[in-house]
Amino acid sequence: MVKLAFGSFGDSFSGSSIRAYLAEFIATLLFVFAGVGSAIAFSKVTGDGALDPAGLVAIAVAHAFALFVGVSMAANISGGHLNPAVTFGLAIGGHITLLTGFFYWIAQVLGSVVACLLLKLASNGMSIPAHGVASGMGPIEGIVMEIVITFALVYTVYATAADPKKGTIGIMAPIAIGFIVGANILAAGPFSGGSMNPARSFGPAIVGGDLAQSWIYWVGPLIGGGLAGLVYGDVFIGSHTPA
Repeated sequence: MVKLAFGSFGDSFSGSSIRAYLAEFIATLLFVFAGVGSAIAFSKVTGDGALDPAGLVAIAVAHAFALFVGVSMAANISGGHLNPAVTFGLAIGGHITLLTGFFYWIAQVLGSVVACLLLKLASNGMSIPAHGVASGMGPIEGIVMEIVITFALVYTVYATAADPKKGTIGIMAPIAIGFIVGANILAAGPFSGGSMNPARSFGPAIVGGDLAQSWIYWVGPLIGGGLAGLVYGDVFIGSHTPA
């Protein structure tokens, strides 16, 4: 059952909420800088060569490590979402209000855009790669891929961080979240790019001026994140009776 709550402006503009937005902005900026930066670095060292298996592994590992650290650094302040799909999935389960979640989205998207602008400046104007579905695939295939892998990500967030029964496994939440993102990039990277994160895709699309397929990386991840919130929130948390 959906547990959406709109929230109040007083709560969304409290001191703790403002600090949470700043934490999301900084952590998302650092995550996207490392993630997109790893793709730019691969292009640099290979002379703009096509992505190969070694490059895919390197980019997946960079995203996994950066997200592990980003979630860890923001967890005690904002919950460490760094991703509009995660925020939406948690809103579906009643863990954050819609109003506060909206400001999380703004902070996350701004963090991604600023990260890509910094990369453009620091790399002396190198191209910022934007997500897009592979040749021979259509938007529907890309959306389905993003739904599945984002479901896996947000389900992991619920299981390791949001479930009241998580116990000591909660200390492993950041590394589990980083691992599932790295694994999903290895699986989906050659097909949809393996985004799972509208902010991660939107920043490069804006700075690189390539918005043609940007909508895919909002639709797919938000559906996947919402479904994970419904399934885990209702089936597992909703049926939990405290001992």
